Amino acid sequence: VQLQASGGGLVQAGGSLRLSCTASGRTFSVYAAGWFRQAPGKERAFVGGISASGGSTWYADSVKGRFTISRDKSKNTVSLQMDSLKPEDTAVYYCASSRGSQLTTRTASYIYWGQGTLVTVSS
Repeated sequence: VQLQASGGGLVQAGGSLRLSCTASGRTFSVYAAGWFRQAPGKERAFVGGISASGGSTWYADSVKGRFTISRDKSKNTVSLQMDSLKPEDTAVYYCASSRGSQLTTRTASYIYWGQGTLVTVSS
């Protein structure tokens, strides 16, 4: 199973980016998925997740109202739309696939990981 994250880059504060995560070797759509981020000198943190059906989502308080997770089952992808970006959103963003279909915030439940994509927000 391989997850490929893309869409990172440099953006000014207040701008938007859309990250995508595409899976190969596994039917991504039957498992919950999550986005994590790791800023320099900090631990990896859960940003948000989506259930296999797409009917349930969860967001960290720091991104709630600004970030939106969605999935396209036909393309086997999960996306993270990031709006109103802030310098504190700067981090490497990782997508991950859970071992089950239900949304979970437990990092240990995510068993497949993408390589990470860097998001830099300038002030």
